Formats: sequence, structure tokens, C-alpha cells
Amino acid sequence: MVERYTDWIPHLKVEYFLAVDGLSAPLVLLTGILGVAAVFSSWSIKDRQKEYFAWLLLLQTAVMGVFLSQDFILFFIFWELELIPMYFLISIWGGGRKEYSAMKFVLFTFIGSAFMLVGILALFFSEGIGTFDMTSIASMGATDYLLPSQFLFLLFFIGFAVKLPVWPLHTWLPDAHTDAPTAVSVMLAGVLLKMGGYGLMRINVSMFPDVAQSLSLLIGVLAIINIIYGAMVTFRQTDLKRLIAFSSISHMGYVLLGFSAFGGTVSASSVGLTGAAMQMFTHGTITGLLFVMVGLIYDRTHTRHIPDLGGMASKMPFVGVAFLFAGLASLGLPGTSGFVSEAMIFLGAFQAYKGLTIIGVVGILITAGYILWALQRSLFGPEIVRWNDLKDATLVEKVAPGLLIIFILMVGIYPSIIADVFSSGVEQILRGSF
Repeated sequence: MVERYTDWIPHLKVEYFLAVDGLSAPLVLLTGILGVAAVFSSWSIKDRQKEYFAWLLLLQTAVMGVFLSQDFILFFIFWELELIPMYFLISIWGGGRKEYSAMKFVLFTFIGSAFMLVGILALFFSEGIGTFDMTSIASMGATDYLLPSQFLFLLFFIGFAVKLPVWPLHTWLPDAHTDAPTAVSVMLAGVLLKMGGYGLMRINVSMFPDVAQSLSLLIGVLAIINIIYGAMVTFRQTDLKRLIAFSSISHMGYVLLGFSAFGGTVSASSVGLTGAAMQMFTHGTITGLLFVMVGLIYDRTHTRHIPDLGGMASKMPFVGVAFLFAGLASLGLPGTSGFVSEAMIFLGAFQAYKGLTIIGVVGILITAGYILWALQRSLFGPEIVRWNDLKDATLVEKVAPGLLIIFILMVGIYPSIIADVFSSGVEQILRGSF
């Protein structure tokens, strides 16, 4: 599916060029799923409702624009556009240090975008290119750039690493999650982080395959740091939202580990990159479900402090079961989508870097530890008197978790429904790389 107007801004050679392929289609679907979940998670919003939902819909539009754009300038416009609704959604409807967290998110993303813009312009002014058409540039296989290809790769990598996020550019994420309203946390963890992974695959791997192969070991090392560091820091958290935020840093490390498989054979690269793409989709639904459940708990208890919770499963059976399911899916329980994506990443990466992959598997054990610890302390144990009057989720509040649970189980039981689509997009990238 293509929508293209070649004379959108003719003097700058900028096109209005949108298209869907195997790489972007599942992420557009993910954005739609989480958009619906975000709306139903916002049912309790009473302050400035029209403005809130306008910003939420603009955010969804901007993210979809990133996944659909095939022109570099249009891609950059949508990339920057999502900063505006995110800033207002956090700074107006958030809590805690909401203004600080909103501005920190904007500054980190804006600085990363500056590196990306330099890379875009350097590509355009390179001899023989003279276009912002991403598909044309990827098919050219050019090597005589205005700047060295390694430097161009780094410019784009920094911009996308901030959004993914990659250590040490991750510090904005816990603050943004902690102070954002529930629906914004769902969108932030579910799709905004995936913009970084999508950019790495669409631009870094597709347009600079030789550099991606030569730096695959370094990418693998960064992946392991993300996985282990994120998991260990998660153990230190006592706030449920902050815990899930740091777990996202760890899980995005698996996306990078899948990219490192590009240093192996064609088959290893195909499995690893498809696994990385699958991880982006599955992490979006699983972490979205985790944030929805934490939001429901906070609405009733007005606290996310884990030591203050406990014994709530019997009072809120639906919330307890859905939260437990989300936690088990997050640690990769077979039969859920989390298991499928991580298994594919390990299969691909092991053929390229066995040692790094083994360390990455250790991260799964740490993940199981902090997930089970958080679930046991927040849901089970002795009943606390102050929670005797807690009410379970209403019918409207069950819509968002129900929708996400369906997709987590569907992909977990029949992964080909998404994996085959991603695989077609990955094969298109690999055809121009090997």
C-alpha cells in the first residue's frame, strides 16, 4: 500500500511518501491496538478531557507517521511531532515532578534528533544521491558519501539509541514513566520506544549493511549491558511503575542482541532480525498490559509503593489474574508472545556470538526473579486491613487488558501470524545486504 505525492515540496525535493511493508505493518497494528487500550485506560480522566484526547490522538498519528514515512524529511517531521503531545500529556496530566520529566524527555529526544538530522542532510548532499526517498537510497548501495559511512551510521545510531533507549542514554525513561498518566505510559513503552528499534532496522541496517556487520560485536556488547544493567537496577525499585520502566530498558537490550546477529550468516541474520522485530511487537503488548494493571491498582490504592501493597488478589481477582499473566508473559513463559520473540533472538544471536548470547540468557533468570518478587509482594501474602474495601475492575476497565491479553496469547500460540509478516520485511533488507 503506497500513498505518494512527488511534488509536495518540489523546491526541496521532499515527497509526501507513505507506504506499508512487512516491517512497518505490524508496528502500525501495534500502534492501533495500544491506542484503543490507551483510550479505555483514560476513562477516569476528568480534567480538560477534550484537550487530553486531542493530544492522545495526535500522539498516535505522529507515531504511525514515523512507521509509514518513506521520505526522510517526512520521517523527521513525524519523529519531532510526537514530542509536542508527549510534553503536554506528561506536564499537564502527570504526577510527581511532571514538568521536569516532560522537559527531560523532550531534551533527550531533541538532542538525539539533531544528530539524525545531520545524517539526513549529509546523505542528501552526497554525490549521486540528491533525494530524501528512503527506498531509493537503500537500493542504491552507495558508498561515496559526503561523510564516512561509519560516521553516518553513528549519527543515526545516536538518534535512535536515545529513543530505544540504549545505555547510557536511558536516564529519561524512568522519570517519564513514573510521572506520566497510565495511558501515556502505555503508549510510551508500547510504541515510542519501538521507534528507535524501527529506525535502526529501517536506516542503519538497511542503508549501511557493511558498517552494521563490522560493528555487530559492539552492538552485542551494548545489548548485554542493557539486559544485565536494566535487570539488576530493576531489583532495586520499590515503585511499580519505575520497576516496569527499568525492565523495559532490559527488554530493549534483547532487540539490540537480535541486531548483533547481523554479524553472522544470512540465516542467523534473518532469524535474529525477525526476533528483534517480534520483540518490539510483543514487548509493546506485554508492557502495555503491565502499565494498564498498575494504573488500575493505583486508581484504587493511590500508591505504587510495593511494600505498602499485598494481599490484594482476593479483593480484585480480575486485576490480580491479569497482572499475574502480564508478569509471566514478561519473563517469557512458553505459550505467551514473550517466549517466541526471545527464543528467535537467542537462536539468531547464538550463531554469531555464543558468549554474549549465553550472558543474555542469564538476563532471563534475573527477569524471572524481579517479576516474581514484585508479583508476590504486591498481590499475595497476608491481607492488609486497609485494602478490605477495594473494588475489582469495572466492565469498561476490563476492555484494555482483555484486548492485550488476546494478542499476547494469539501471538504466543500462533506466532507465524506476525512473524511471517516481519520476516518478509527482514528478507527485503537482507537481499540488499549480502
